[in-house]
Amino acid sequence: MKITDLELFQVAPRWLFLKVSTDAGIAGWGEPILEGRASTVRAAVNELKDYLIGKDPLRIEDHFQVLYRGGFYRGGPILMSAISGIEQALWDIKGKYYNAPVHELLGGAVRDKLRVYVWIGGDRPDDVGEQAKKQVEAGFTALKMNGTGEMNYIDSYSKIDEAVARMAAAREAVGPDVGIAVDFHGRVHKAMAKILVKELEPFRPMFIEEPVLAEHNDALREVARHTTVPIATGERMYTRWGFKELLQQGYADIIQPDLSHAGGIYECLKIAAMAEAYDVSIAPHCPLGPIALASCFQLDSCTPNFIIQEQSLGIHYNQGSDLLDYLADPGVFGYDGNGYVAIPKGPGLGIEINEDKVREAAAIGHEWHAPVWRNEDGSYAEW
Repeated sequence: MKITDLELFQVAPRWLFLKVSTDAGIAGWGEPILEGRASTVRAAVNELKDYLIGKDPLRIEDHFQVLYRGGFYRGGPILMSAISGIEQALWDIKGKYYNAPVHELLGGAVRDKLRVYVWIGGDRPDDVGEQAKKQVEAGFTALKMNGTGEMNYIDSYSKIDEAVARMAAAREAVGPDVGIAVDFHGRVHKAMAKILVKELEPFRPMFIEEPVLAEHNDALREVARHTTVPIATGERMYTRWGFKELLQQGYADIIQPDLSHAGGIYECLKIAAMAEAYDVSIAPHCPLGPIALASCFQLDSCTPNFIIQEQSLGIHYNQGSDLLDYLADPGVFGYDGNGYVAIPKGPGLGIEINEDKVREAAAIGHEWHAPVWRNEDGSYAEW
């Protein structure tokens, strides 16, 4: 069996899908997307295409080694997102070739179902109490919300008070047993993060995400001194080498590699195994499309230290198209109404893409880019 073609589809709301075809009639799908840089990653995949045409798709690890190491310069969000989507598609092909879901090829399931959480609020969270109650009534047992809007290096305590009030409203709406994660989104700098984590602690967050940017992971030590709430980070980190120092430092309780950025399914399985050795759990990042989520579900199924999965159903980014819209069978993920999803049992990634709908959407495309935020004085603010 040989790879014959790689086709890319830029589809709303902000996704990039990849179809890898073979001369055996088996095709695999991947999601090589970097939010806001879809066209750049598309170019990177096309640059890697020449090497892959004519190769055996089943030699996944060898292809990863060549694509990662063969260009001299390694890592980074663009290259790794391109490799990640290719790798997902190759696993989809391999699973279909052996008529088995990917998790069966990676050691088999270690659980019977997968816990998921859902987003409430938007980039600048508002009315979170009402939204939280609605999502719990819909059957979710865990939620995530942005903690703040723009926040400068040193900012006003009124912004702290507003963040606390929103968390209080969400907690009051859903009671003590629903998990509520708070995403700082790298918007908060160390000085303000120390204050904010302490103020939010009485509301018992499930975890605090990206209290500082990944390039400031050394500051997690200082943040951790001010709270007992679990600290999660890792969505902007790539490969096992990128996670090595974070795990050695010992201040992250949950890592969140993104299977469309960090290297794909097998690379994130290796990252998860490293984390397990440090008694750290994994909650993969995935505010993306159905192929990325299906890849996550395959990893989650066979990973002992997995705890919960992000997914984009109803997320504020998904305007015009939502998570299930490109699936031939939208019920394949099996949301059970109790905060869990069934493990996909179909071959490969366990999903069937509605290719006609994908091609129709790709004819329109998208040019989504991250918003530009500014502080009150006009200086750039982290989004």
